[in-house]
Amino acid sequence: MEQSRKIKMSCKNIAKSFPTPAGNVEILKDLRFDVEENEFLVIFGPGQCGKTTLLNMLAGLEECTEGEITHNGELVKKPHHSRAVVYQTLALFPWMTVKENVGFGPKVRKVDKKQRDKDTQKFIDLVGLTGFENSYPVQLSGGMKQRVGIARAYCSDPDVLLMDEPFGHLDAQTRYMMQEHLEKIWENEKRTVVFVTNNIEEALFLADRIILLSDCPSQICEEYKIDLLRPRNLVDPEFLRLRKEITSRMTAND
Repeated sequence: MEQSRKIKMSCKNIAKSFPTPAGNVEILKDLRFDVEENEFLVIFGPGQCGKTTLLNMLAGLEECTEGEITHNGELVKKPHHSRAVVYQTLALFPWMTVKENVGFGPKVRKVDKKQRDKDTQKFIDLVGLTGFENSYPVQLSGGMKQRVGIARAYCSDPDVLLMDEPFGHLDAQTRYMMQEHLEKIWENEKRTVVFVTNNIEEALFLADRIILLSDCPSQICEEYKIDLLRPRNLVDPEFLRLRKEITSRMTAND
C-alpha cells in the first residue's frame, strides 16, 4: 500500500476580494486544495483570473479575505524565507555578480562562508552557468537571468518554491529550454513547487498535478493528475490528448 505523502501547504475555503469605487470585486472564491511534499503543482487558468493573487497569498504577501492558508500546519500571515518566490520580472541586484546574487540568501542568514560558497557553486553549476560566476546581470541574456533567479531561490534553501509565470516573457525556444532546465533541477533537487502559468504545454511538461481555475471569481474547475513519464514528449499521444481535454475544459468555462 502506498504511503500517504506529507501535506506542505493547505488552502481552506480561501477567498479574496478587492475594494473598488463600485464596491468589492471578488477575485478568488472558496478555493480548497493541498500541496504535497516534493510535488510539482501547476496552477493553470486563463489570463487575469487571479493566479498571481493566489501565489502572493501562498507567499504571505497578501491576506485572505476569507478562509486560511497553512504551511506545515502553521497559519501563513506574512512572508517567510521558507517560501521563496520567483517572478516573471526578476529583481536581480545589478551591482552584484552571478555568484553574489545566488549566494545572497545564505549570506543574509549568516551561513558559514565556506558552506555558502560550496552551495552557491553547486546551484550555479546545476543551472548551467558555470564560467559566468563573475558576470553581472547586464551581461546576461533573459534566459540566463532567469537561471540566476532559480539558482538564487534554490540556494536560499526554501521549503516551498513559488513561481509566477517565470518564463512568460521569453521567446518560445528559450522558454522551452528553461522548462527543461527547471525540470532537471527539480529532479536533482526535489523541492515542493507551486508554478503558475497560462501556457498549457508548459503546464503539462512540468506538472505532477494541474489545478484548473475558472474566470473571475476564480474557482477550481478540475484537478488533473499527470502520470506521464519524464522527460515529457510534447507530441506523445497522451500528452496531446490531455492538452486537448484541458483546453476544452477551460474554454467551456470562458
